[in-house]
Amino acid sequence: MKKKQYTPWIWIPSLCVAEEIPAAVVMFVAVLMFLQFGADEGMAALYSGLLFLPWVMKSYLYSKVRKAGSFKRRLHWVELTMFVCLMGIAVYISEAKVRAWLLFVFLYVLSCLCAWHELLSRMYYARMLEPREQRLYGNTKMVSSQMALVVTYGVLIIVAGFFEVFFRSYQKAWAMESSLVAGGFLVFCVLNLVVLPHLRVPQPYRYESVADTVKNEWHIVSRIRQKPHIFPILLSLFFLLLPQSLMFNPRVFFLLASSERGGLDCSFQDVGFAQGTIGVLAFSIGIALGRALMRRYGNRSMFGMTAVVLTLSPVPYMLMARQPQLDNMFLLCCMTFVAQLFFGFGLNVCRVYVPYISEQRYRNVTNFLYLPMVASLMVVPMAVSGWLCSELGYSTFFKLCVAIAPLAWVLLALCKTKKYLLMGVDK
Repeated sequence: MKKKQYTPWIWIPSLCVAEEIPAAVVMFVAVLMFLQFGADEGMAALYSGLLFLPWVMKSYLYSKVRKAGSFKRRLHWVELTMFVCLMGIAVYISEAKVRAWLLFVFLYVLSCLCAWHELLSRMYYARMLEPREQRLYGNTKMVSSQMALVVTYGVLIIVAGFFEVFFRSYQKAWAMESSLVAGGFLVFCVLNLVVLPHLRVPQPYRYESVADTVKNEWHIVSRIRQKPHIFPILLSLFFLLLPQSLMFNPRVFFLLASSERGGLDCSFQDVGFAQGTIGVLAFSIGIALGRALMRRYGNRSMFGMTAVVLTLSPVPYMLMARQPQLDNMFLLCCMTFVAQLFFGFGLNVCRVYVPYISEQRYRNVTNFLYLPMVASLMVVPMAVSGWLCSELGYSTFFKLCVAIAPLAWVLLALCKTKKYLLMGVDK
């Protein structure tokens, strides 16, 4: 009897949600956990920055994963291991005196599994769907991922705040929170066992050693280095992303810090609603709006606008830092919405950089933060941002982030990177 094949309208959302839930934990929720379990802002930012390293190193596993063949079976095994890791975090938090560095080890393993899962799911997606079908289901993929991020980063953080009040213990609150995340993830693991169809044309397994994989990847790196004007282009992208890299974690520190330290003295519920719900929705709208405009008017026409908008994202935080007594939740949400809308809209500038640097290798990625190229440029500023904002104070720190923007524009103009980047793109 022929096994039922489920429509992509079912298995694509299921696969994307299973990918996004643990990724949201390591990318966004982890920094809050580090702060709650004894890390200062400098160490919390350092740990969070290091959690991006697997997304940098995953490029060196690309050819090995591509030749693995059995993407579906490997996806199931990786998802099972991720569930065990999530439950391990919940048990560790509930049963022991939690140390921030050991919590980082758990989360780092989870981050490695997330990067591996992202590679496998992308390969599976590309094998299951023709390019025309991939364009058809592109919006489904993006909406599913962003909705999972809203729930994981937004709603569950709000719930964690209520748990802390109910249990009168942040340790019990985070243990319950981690258990809920693990339970929700398990639902989609089981669902994927049922709905993920077998590959249309099974790919035979081709063995490749780790040494051969690294050698192949290094050959690609060498080829990228030979592209015209590559170092000024990477430098210009670094400065475009630098304000966002520096602000990635300090914007959360700023919301949670007391008014005496120049922060807004927000609760976990406030952070979950403003950053995790309103902010993520604004980011998603910005990504979708930028992508739609680039399709309509072309990368060449929209390049300058996206580059400028990306670097303006710190401005709302600089304005809020001038009034540390801000207690208007509506105004906070409006400022967060604008900042994240600019971030999402401006991040589409990577649609020009990525094809030039890595050609079509990452054409199916909906979240540019998952790209090794983008993650590698952001990881060091993210790691030092906590120490920098502690030394400068929030007001001066956000002014510094705003002041970096003109440097990126000047670099784009002086190095003439636009000329090389737009070679071969649409007119």
